Amino acid sequence: MIYSLGVPLYANTAPLYHFLEANGWALRYGVPSELNRMVLSGEVGLSLVSSYFYLEHHEELGLLPDFSVAVLGRVYSVNLFHKGRLADLRRIALTTESATSVELLKLLLRERGGFPRYDNREGGLELLDEYDGVLLIGDRAIRAYASLLDHLPETPHALPTRFGEVEVVDLSMLWFERTHLPFVFAVWAYRKETPPPLELVRALRRARRQGLRRLGEVAEAEARRLGLHPAWVEHYLWNFRYHLEEPDRLGLQAFAQALGLTFSPSYYPG
Repeated sequence: MIYSLGVPLYANTAPLYHFLEANGWALRYGVPSELNRMVLSGEVGLSLVSSYFYLEHHEELGLLPDFSVAVLGRVYSVNLFHKGRLADLRRIALTTESATSVELLKLLLRERGGFPRYDNREGGLELLDEYDGVLLIGDRAIRAYASLLDHLPETPHALPTRFGEVEVVDLSMLWFERTHLPFVFAVWAYRKETPPPLELVRALRRARRQGLRRLGEVAEAEARRLGLHPAWVEHYLWNFRYHLEEPDRLGLQAFAQALGLTFSPSYYPG
């Protein structure tokens, strides 16, 4: 029987599975909100899931202890595109792809005195015709950012944040300014009663080592898919933290505390 492994088809997760060996398991793609549901229902055995979803369901889910998709500072692909001051926003269109980014946005705006109306909407920057802001994540956010530019700078650090009346806010950077900790966007999780086979976990660790060692190859493949320059994508991928180390765990714990949730992980023993 083929073991199903859930992964979001985003550039920032590609270093984790680009070099994964095929050996009795297969990748199943979906956006984070879909993968969250599939791992809880058992449709996939192990999946990258939104950190907020994991925190909500930590009693049912086990966690690989040494994997994450996290950032210290800017992430460049979890962005609120908006018009006007953050505290004055009245209507925001939300991505339907990720619960974590949505909860992070709501938290950060509440702390600034902002209580807008939120609507789940499919789409991109065209939603700014009827909303004060639109939250986009992953490849959709990268493409939206690129569409505002005359040309893509050599590195993400050179990206402007204002385009006429439209401003781009990086939520991970706001989190860093608030906590000085990394923000964990995703973790590998599974139902506690059905842990993944040890050989798969070891294969994922080998794939990650290869992905980070040969990041240029991963970036070239993702750049072709996104229609971007490989050097830009490689620099973007350099920015991520793919190991759930102590600073990342502290960041995840801080996020849980801010939302009134519990970070009480049950780690995979292997």
